[in-house]
Amino acid sequence: MDLRAMAMGVGFAFIWASAFSTTRMIVQDAPPLTALSLRFALSALIGIVLALLMRQNFRLTRGEWRVVVLFGLCQNALYLGLNWIAMQWVEASAAAIIASMMPLIVALMGWTLMGERPRPMAVAGLVTGMAGVAIIMGVRLQDGLSLTGTLLCLLAAVALAVATLSARGASSSGNMMMIVALQMAVGAVALMVPAMVLEWGQPLRFSARMGWAFAYTVVAPGILATWIWFLLVARIGAVRAATYHFLSPFFGVVIAAILLDERFGFSDAAGALIVAAGILMVQRSKLPPPPVATGPGA
Repeated sequence: MDLRAMAMGVGFAFIWASAFSTTRMIVQDAPPLTALSLRFALSALIGIVLALLMRQNFRLTRGEWRVVVLFGLCQNALYLGLNWIAMQWVEASAAAIIASMMPLIVALMGWTLMGERPRPMAVAGLVTGMAGVAIIMGVRLQDGLSLTGTLLCLLAAVALAVATLSARGASSSGNMMMIVALQMAVGAVALMVPAMVLEWGQPLRFSARMGWAFAYTVVAPGILATWIWFLLVARIGAVRAATYHFLSPFFGVVIAAILLDERFGFSDAAGALIVAAGILMVQRSKLPPPPVATGPGA
């Protein structure tokens, strides 16, 4: 058992899920795109300094630059941009549940768009995961969950799935931290114009809670989680690493309940566990079979 990989996977899932609660704190007091663009700029600056201290450089391959641009646009500008806008109206726990559908969306896109033939366990996992989301969202929509915000979160999850598919091949790079930093810079640049056009003159209400939440998102989800993810993929492969996403629905709901006093009813707990089970089934179906033991004469 690779205990280091397990610790990295659990740590990534926890940090990734916690970002929804801190984002909810920020967008209650600051224009979302402006705050997110500033977050990307600071994360990029810190990441570049760290990369240079680690003796990394800007000489990336063509494939690595492709990952930087696509990941920066799809994950940062689109996925996080849409999520931060939506979370002005959508609770952090609901946003976390929707975003956790990413492995299910990746599997569905592979099936419908890329001609992949899913195993029966993968099909069962897709159905199970979608059922879990339907349980949670059905109850919350009846309780007044914003439909517009929910649709924005769903579009964001699709963008995250595209970013994940585009990131293949960067995990083994010797310039890993530089790649992390540069894709943050791409996100910052991409959001500057829409932030100025859509949010010019909107007020910023600074508070201690918003300040520490913003600092946390710059360092933890912004740099640390992304770096851990690339290291984890390099260590155990993308398919095995993605199995740790099944922890995110549960972490997201629990953290939001603790930090923001959001609802944590039976439907939330049951739905989160069902979504987690569906994600795990989809990812387990992709794992290669264990090697068959052979005798010395084979």
